[in-house]
Amino acid sequence: MFTLSEEALVPLGASNTTAEIKQQPDLWDETYTLFIKKSREIKEFLQKLSEKHGRIRVIFTGAGTSAYVGDTVIPYLKEKMDEKQWELISIPTTTLVSNPYQFLKADFPTVLVSFARSGNSPESIAAVQLAEQMVTNLYQLTITCAKDGELAKRASGDENHLLLLMPERANDQGFAMTGSYSCMTLTALLIFDTVRAEEKGAIVKTIRHMGESVIQREDKIQKMIDRDFDRIIYLGSGSLEGVTREAHLKVLELTAGKIVTAYDSSLGFRHGPKSFVNEKALIFVFVSNHPYTRRYDLDMLHELNHDNIANYICAIEVDGETNYDGETFAFGIEARTVPDAYLALPFVMIAQTVSLLASIKVGNTPDTPSPTGTVNRVVKGVSIYEYK
Repeated sequence: MFTLSEEALVPLGASNTTAEIKQQPDLWDETYTLFIKKSREIKEFLQKLSEKHGRIRVIFTGAGTSAYVGDTVIPYLKEKMDEKQWELISIPTTTLVSNPYQFLKADFPTVLVSFARSGNSPESIAAVQLAEQMVTNLYQLTITCAKDGELAKRASGDENHLLLLMPERANDQGFAMTGSYSCMTLTALLIFDTVRAEEKGAIVKTIRHMGESVIQREDKIQKMIDRDFDRIIYLGSGSLEGVTREAHLKVLELTAGKIVTAYDSSLGFRHGPKSFVNEKALIFVFVSNHPYTRRYDLDMLHELNHDNIANYICAIEVDGETNYDGETFAFGIEARTVPDAYLALPFVMIAQTVSLLASIKVGNTPDTPSPTGTVNRVVKGVSIYEYK
């Protein structure tokens, strides 16, 4: 797919999605450049809050894929940030809007970090309105791909609202969020990670090379998709568990549910969900770079291999001191020091490619995968009720 011309991709209904997966390594460079340009403003914004308030609640929110940005970054940021000052939580807008009284506290200073591709989803707008209504000391960080979206417009003229726009090409035109997810994830990490700017730059350089290698090895992923399967399972730990949610959603979206999926943590999978494994299952385990966590991921891989039930089991990993001895999609040792939350970006490119190729296999059109129109690029049909 990545070597096909535009003329060849259009009849497959895959030109947008293919290009948007492929361009992500370049977009990550652009995202880092945008961050550097805004880094002083970001630092001053957060410093103002920390000097003015004691403990501050930071709510990462979004709908669908945008919600999984928070799920991906939170485990790592909890490790790095001072939680005596910053309480970090990830709550989908779809949860926040239906149950605002459980999460929005009037007397708890709050930063609402909104992730959105278009910025026009009804729940995204309603979540902001509810927070403005219910929280006395509210601050906002809006991370979005659309400068003309409603969320971006709401930031104008508000000194307590910082707007961060993604690279223009990150505003995916295909149905599924790809570059929008990875760029917003990277931006959140760059903002809140406490390591030095030079280290962040080195990490971005490394994951860019990893992403490029995914594109170069499409044939390896195609061989996986050529197998006889009807279900895909993604497993991971910590930040990589967050990525499993996004990976499984891409399969559902792009195949219109013709291939069923499951996701879980490597340890959690044993507690019932493992029943989902059959002889037509493809299983992918995102293996942690942290040596302690890695042992649990490898244990699950060895157990699944010993069970001898699944059609195919693959470790997605960086070459470490200990590795899976079965099928792998591996990256070189230069990526050993990359934290798992950043590994999420090249790892999810593999999952995106799996979904793209699976969509073609089942006869779907990736750019417009919902034949009935019941699922839309920007969600429709949501009733928002006044909260009193």
